[in-house]
Amino acid sequence: MTAPRLLFSVLFLSSPAFSTTSVSVSSSPKGALVKIGEEVFAEYVVTDEEANKPYLWPIYGPGQTSMTRSYPMEKIDGEQQDHPHHRGLYFGHESIAGFDTWAERNTFEEQKGGKDSAKTKDRLEHLGAIQHKSFEELATVDGAARIVARSDYLDKSGKKLLEEKRTMVFSIEGENRIIDIDIELIATEGPVQVADKKDAGISIRVPTCMAVDSKLGGTLVNSEGDMNADTWAKRAKWCDYFGPVDGRQFGVAILNHPSSFRFPTYWHSRTYGLFTANPFGTMSLNPKDKDGSYKLEPQSPTRLFHRFIFHPGNEKSAKIADAWEAYSKITKP
Repeated sequence: MTAPRLLFSVLFLSSPAFSTTSVSVSSSPKGALVKIGEEVFAEYVVTDEEANKPYLWPIYGPGQTSMTRSYPMEKIDGEQQDHPHHRGLYFGHESIAGFDTWAERNTFEEQKGGKDSAKTKDRLEHLGAIQHKSFEELATVDGAARIVARSDYLDKSGKKLLEEKRTMVFSIEGENRIIDIDIELIATEGPVQVADKKDAGISIRVPTCMAVDSKLGGTLVNSEGDMNADTWAKRAKWCDYFGPVDGRQFGVAILNHPSSFRFPTYWHSRTYGLFTANPFGTMSLNPKDKDGSYKLEPQSPTRLFHRFIFHPGNEKSAKIADAWEAYSKITKP
């Protein structure tokens, strides 16, 4: 692992107000560990040999409440054990340069027709990887933690297709815990074709008890007032998934910044617990929209800007609409 260089950014000038408890980050055997005082906030995992991409897991919200499903990293009785590629908080795309970083090898054990079906064999032939390359920064500034990671996108043979720069800032505002994630896709090897796919974007798999389908009070709501299944394949500035965890109500809101690619984004938000902001899927999500396939050019990186807010209560008590207004005023590159 490359030793981090402590570089500081003007990003912190426009970050949320921080609590007096410092959020820190340090290297760990799995990648990078973010802590609030002595308690774990999140871990960025880059060494999981069963995964084909880095991911954040675990993530703890207010009161050290677990805010993601544990599977497949851990198997817990009573928890949903489907879609093994839904690892905590992650980014993936079914087809960039023809290769899939959304699914992983274990995904195809679930395919209809079995792992030896023609469809599965074809998917496996196009299975790619997001391979962590280095940390540019692991820094703690003004009570917030910052991770800047570089990754290469690879085809099945290991050939490099493009690069990603991922900047993650971890902070506290009142009871809320916040993760800002900025992703830049850079065509370093020449133009790259990006397909219009339903399975693409930045995602979090919420705890089973929060899922709408668990019928314990889990709810999806977006900035336009759509709820539950009606949030799927709709454009919105933000979307919130909340429900019961450990006897209390908690939620995670994803805010889409106005400078983000194809704002306002479509949402691949599922009542079974998948929660994805997907600007890449247009016609694949909405047949009335135009084909969203495009060419990623070397001089024009694709930039995605999102804020995750882990909060107690629902979207109204957490004032998510106000939080989006504040986030929307932050200047992005």
